[in-house]
Amino acid sequence: MPTRATKRGAARTPLGEPNDCDVLVCGASFAGLAVARELAGSGMRVLLIDRYELGERQTSACAMPTLWLEAMDLMGSLRQTFDELVVHTRSRTSRWRLPWSFSTFDYRELCALLYDQADASETELETATVTGRDGLTVHTDRGSLTAPLVIDALGWRRVLSNATTIQPPNARLSRGLEVHPAGTGEELELWIDHRYVRSGYAWSFPAREEVRIGAGSFWPANHVKEPTVKLAGEKGLPPEGYQGNWIPHQLRSAVEDGVFFAGDSAGHCLPLTAEGIRTALYFGLACARELRAMREGRITREQALARYGAFSDAHARKYAWLLRVQRAVGQLTPTSFPRMLSQSLESRRFANWSFEHYLAIAPPSFVGANPCIASPSPQVAVAATI
Repeated sequence: MPTRATKRGAARTPLGEPNDCDVLVCGASFAGLAVARELAGSGMRVLLIDRYELGERQTSACAMPTLWLEAMDLMGSLRQTFDELVVHTRSRTSRWRLPWSFSTFDYRELCALLYDQADASETELETATVTGRDGLTVHTDRGSLTAPLVIDALGWRRVLSNATTIQPPNARLSRGLEVHPAGTGEELELWIDHRYVRSGYAWSFPAREEVRIGAGSFWPANHVKEPTVKLAGEKGLPPEGYQGNWIPHQLRSAVEDGVFFAGDSAGHCLPLTAEGIRTALYFGLACARELRAMREGRITREQALARYGAFSDAHARKYAWLLRVQRAVGQLTPTSFPRMLSQSLESRRFANWSFEHYLAIAPPSFVGANPCIASPSPQVAVAATI
């Protein structure tokens, strides 16, 4: 697990003069780093600020479709790859053969690789805690910064929003908890079983020298420590290396009052599966492409905001469909839905159809798309309407 390395005390000097960057990216995890990566060579000066040092604070199981790791040139962070998903319900265990593989990766290494792909002469990274903003002036514990382009990639708290704050447990959030004991495993496993979580699921994701075991609940009032500890014990592993986070499960506006929002701050994490890494990268790239178009004089700042907002909104129907399924979970009997889902996805044809459509929400082909094209590709546009 990453160790704390954030600057403290006398090292936390003022960040510098305002207006010393073209793009201020608040949040240096998946979405924020994707923005910096995509702006490489644009000539725009990018300042990344985050409460923690690069790769310091992992908050997820750190897994995504292998195709995305390959497309983003991040295979150096890979830990293990899986071609099937083993799904346990109360009454049976099924093996879902995937049309594409899923891989676990090392968070610190992936963040470092993303940062290395940014333009070193144009990108700077600093640690600072963001507290809010006035217009395009962002306030931090190391002073205030003003930039013509500001991006909130800070996570579900949506710190740079001036709207009413959402707070758990009375918020549109799921909750997840995970432990990272040392160990090995060969199977990517899910438990859709009310004995662990009534509305949600539990998991075991091997990552070479450790196993990431956790539980997530779609109902924020339900605690997940007990099922996490229970599952770790059943796997014969100690509940060590706790990490947890709130997970947004509803799409929110990607632009507000002149600020861009990407990743969890815009609710880009997918409902039902709680997969947010791939989508954070996807929307981070999309946001940066609008900024490049603006830099090149092809669109105005107002058009960049409008186009990015429209890009995010184009996915609303797919997100809403996943959210409806998520809300149905837990309202059915403890055995009917898991058994029905398990049996359906044992069909190779249906599994391929389902997972291919799911991947198309944020397809890896988007990574290699022309950076000058900011609007969704035809494949994305079609997927968003399914």
